[in-house]
Amino acid sequence: MIRSTRQLTAKMKASFRRRISGADALPQLALLGLLSGLVTGGVILIFRLAIEWPLKYFLPGDGTGAFPSEAFEGLDVVTRGVLPLVGAFGLGVLLHRLATHDRKVGVVHVMERLNYHQGYITAKSAFIQFIVGVATVVTGQSAGREGPAVHLGAAFSSLMGQWMRLPNNSIRTLVACGCAAAISASFNTPIAGVVFAMEVVMMEYTIAGFTPIILAAVSAAIVTQIVYGPDPAFNVPALMTNSLLEIPWILVIAVIMGVAAALFIYLVEYMGRFNHRPILLRVIIAGVLMVPVAIFVPQTMGIGYDTVNDAINGGLGFWLLLSVGVAKLLITALTVGLGMPSSIIGPTLFIGATLGGAMGLIGAEIMPGHASSVGFYAMLGMGAMMGAVLQAPLAALMALMELTRNPNIILPGMLIITTSSLVTSEAFGRKSLFLTILKSQGLSYQNSPVIQALRRVSVAAIMDKSILRIQRRLTPEEARKILKSEPKWLVIDGSNGPTSLMPAVDLARFLEDSEKLLKTEDQPLPEQIDLMNIPANRRDLAPVQYQATLEEALYEFDNSSAEALYVQRHVAPMIQRVHGVVLKSDIESYYQYRRS
Repeated sequence: MIRSTRQLTAKMKASFRRRISGADALPQLALLGLLSGLVTGGVILIFRLAIEWPLKYFLPGDGTGAFPSEAFEGLDVVTRGVLPLVGAFGLGVLLHRLATHDRKVGVVHVMERLNYHQGYITAKSAFIQFIVGVATVVTGQSAGREGPAVHLGAAFSSLMGQWMRLPNNSIRTLVACGCAAAISASFNTPIAGVVFAMEVVMMEYTIAGFTPIILAAVSAAIVTQIVYGPDPAFNVPALMTNSLLEIPWILVIAVIMGVAAALFIYLVEYMGRFNHRPILLRVIIAGVLMVPVAIFVPQTMGIGYDTVNDAINGGLGFWLLLSVGVAKLLITALTVGLGMPSSIIGPTLFIGATLGGAMGLIGAEIMPGHASSVGFYAMLGMGAMMGAVLQAPLAALMALMELTRNPNIILPGMLIITTSSLVTSEAFGRKSLFLTILKSQGLSYQNSPVIQALRRVSVAAIMDKSILRIQRRLTPEEARKILKSEPKWLVIDGSNGPTSLMPAVDLARFLEDSEKLLKTEDQPLPEQIDLMNIPANRRDLAPVQYQATLEEALYEFDNSSAEALYVQRHVAPMIQRVHGVVLKSDIESYYQYRRS
């Protein structure tokens, strides 16, 4: 009974993996998206509590209010100066003891794993991200929680797929689900999470991808709402454009934000030139740079969403908004460029809100009877800065709309976000900050339509399963028995596994010719048939794993002399089972068919 149950479970798992190997396995992907959102929501809750709990007891205040654990400005001057320096030293020592590849964290690391490793992220990477993500915020570095959250969501979703031994195309989708769920759980913005995952991380939009990613974002938001409630990340008052006469001023602010975003990206890239220096030295220097900023502009410490909330609600003056915004821009760009494992998304929102609020106050002086509220311009600044730095205008617009829950923000939001993004990309030639960091590491991000299409499909979806694995030498009687099962292909085994692929019709033709010779010339049949010596259209073989995508299969073709690939999977230690074969023409035909 137990054995039959196990066999049934194994068959169901195999069927699930086989169904999900294609690009259109929507019900299976939807289920995985839902599971990814629930897992990610729980992980992000733990991560947020790990940040908030120590700050609640360490920082001054009664621990109440919308942002009870971000009052770094309430610390005395000495503590504000010492805290980030000590934190930087501790982080530097930790990173110094890690291998170079283990130091990589955040959204950039997720993009690298997607592009070069099919979305496989290790548990060790997730653990390191959790530690450094908490440490950067708690020790008062200029940081955020969204980048680590994306890494954690992607990692745990990837680990879930690896544990289930899913095909690589499904693991890639799970990583996108984890990214969307993380943004959704952090800001309570499910739509922005979906668009962020597809626009920033995956850099593609697919109908099949939308459903699981949407389910992941929604389920993660529900999990965090159980603890934090249904309100968005910020307390946003009712906002609207007072007059169309503000449009020119909004365009001016868009240009300013575009310039600020270009400067931010440039500084990160410039400081990245020192990556050949020891990580301990670079992170300690980042801590030293943070000391005077923490002393004189303490609002820049930590996440700073309390300051963002004050800016939105008009609680800060012009010079404070301007000084805090400029300081946040400079210190975040310099420290991140030096190697401080800080998040970038949160600081871009901070910079946008404070600089946007400052520009709003100037607008109120220029047009006292027509200017909208300071909060209106702070929100527009947030969207503009996020869209320009990440080169993700749609994700920024969705975030703006969900955070304000006000459709009146859409028109000016579209205008300022697209304009600022164009200024950054076209006037200054700056790409997305994440792509810039990847490039500084000597990496690229392949997002051509062909590559993306091949990544969405597993070899298991197109492989020819009409095969029979046989030894090189066999008797005529064994050959007839083999042909009775009517395989299309014969996988010929050598001393170290499959070496050649042969059409079964070639063996049938050889037997037929041999029998004709027996009848006409009385030539006896050979006692043994050597499949490597008979006339046949044989193809050299190379292995590819069952989980591999079509992109990986093409890579195997290009990097070997093989004319065909046999699809194998580990079924036990040292035992591989061959499930099918793939020809290069099969991949080309599949892509041509899907494109048409």
